[in-house]
Amino acid sequence: MEIELVEQKAQPILSIRTRTSFSKLPDVIGSSHHEIASYLEELGEKAADVPFTAYYNLDMHDMDVEMGFPVSRPLAGKGDVKAGETLPGKAILYMHKGPYSDMQPVYEEMFKWIAEKGYQPKGVYYEYYYNSPNEVPYSELLTRIVIPLQ
Repeated sequence: MEIELVEQKAQPILSIRTRTSFSKLPDVIGSSHHEIASYLEELGEKAADVPFTAYYNLDMHDMDVEMGFPVSRPLAGKGDVKAGETLPGKAILYMHKGPYSDMQPVYEEMFKWIAEKGYQPKGVYYEYYYNSPNEVPYSELLTRIVIPLQ
């Protein structure tokens, strides 16, 4: 498993932050990404990278999540779509290939790495989605997991 330590700059984003249960998460992610993509089209803008979901807690009954797209420059929000930026600073990342359901051991290994190296997570975890189950088999899904560090 190759965990990479990186230094990240703050990245402008457009996002929707909400609370949901784990069972409703796929629908919430899909509808939020669609709403933001439609707004980007309305603005005549394009995403600067693939869509993401940020997890602020892992309470499966009351998840605090933020879905969004990185953008090339700060843009104004509209309605539920808010302007913001990702967290700058040190982070670790890992590129996961396979089903989303296989990511728990990856997170466990990443948290073990953080503890062994003497770091602390900032409390938000990003997943960047390079493709979707609508496009490829589950075994071919690519997800970049990023954990910002204190």
